[in-house]
Amino acid sequence: MISQTLHKIPLFLESIKFSHSVFALPFALVAMLVAAGGIPGFWTLFWIVVAVVAARTAAMSFNRLADVYYDARNPRTAGRPLVTGELTERQHQVALILAAMVFVFAAAMLNRTCLYLSPPVLAILLGYSLTKRFTSYSHYVLGLALGLAPLGAWVAVTESLSLVPVLLSLAVILWVAGFDILYACQDVEVDRAEKDLHSLPKRLGVEEAMTLARRSHAASLLVLFLFWWSAGLGFLSLLGMLGVGALLLRQHRLVSPRDLGRINAAFFTSNGLISVGFFVLVFLDLVVFG
Repeated sequence: MISQTLHKIPLFLESIKFSHSVFALPFALVAMLVAAGGIPGFWTLFWIVVAVVAARTAAMSFNRLADVYYDARNPRTAGRPLVTGELTERQHQVALILAAMVFVFAAAMLNRTCLYLSPPVLAILLGYSLTKRFTSYSHYVLGLALGLAPLGAWVAVTESLSLVPVLLSLAVILWVAGFDILYACQDVEVDRAEKDLHSLPKRLGVEEAMTLARRSHAASLLVLFLFWWSAGLGFLSLLGMLGVGALLLRQHRLVSPRDLGRINAAFFTSNGLISVGFFVLVFLDLVVFG
């Protein structure tokens, strides 16, 4: 029984796209570094990482459960383990409960404010998966879900909020919404066939949706600059921000309304480089050369 469970772990991690934690975690760590003026104590760092990973695991476990019916009807997602039966709903339910418990525990280990905020944060993270049923702006709700990570990390260090983490959070919201709109373009025909599914590509058409994604990314870059300025960061962080702009530009050059064949390169590679690269340069700015 134990060996069978262990055998399922890699499959489960692939099911929830565990590697995509790279999108939210680096920005949470950026907020942590700025809030602490460097690296905080070991346990603060440890519990922030645990909280972010557990929160995302809970959110994605719930997402797979909530979307299993639609995933089965979409050729792009019909091979997911929960659809094919390689994983069961019970396994995802257990993972959801365990991850949610770990998230709340990690929040409690950080400070009392984090503990009090953990239930509403969890509600937003889980609730995102249902928003596509009633609004085409679910992309921005996903942005909010990931944008809570830097806010949470700031509260973990300071037990308070200020304009600085709010700006970083807003930049993340706009960044995530933009790339999720692009990613949703490949499912536009599936969404059109489902009366109770909504998305901006379905509502606006692919071309206008891509225009909105570009505007969201432009706004994200502007807000990121305001974050850099208000946080008093240095040249290396500015260089990281310019790198973000270059990668966003590349992302939009990879796809067009008539060619979505390189959407995975735009989504995974570019966005992974954005989050990790910006974190590395902020780390160098504050910790190594600060």
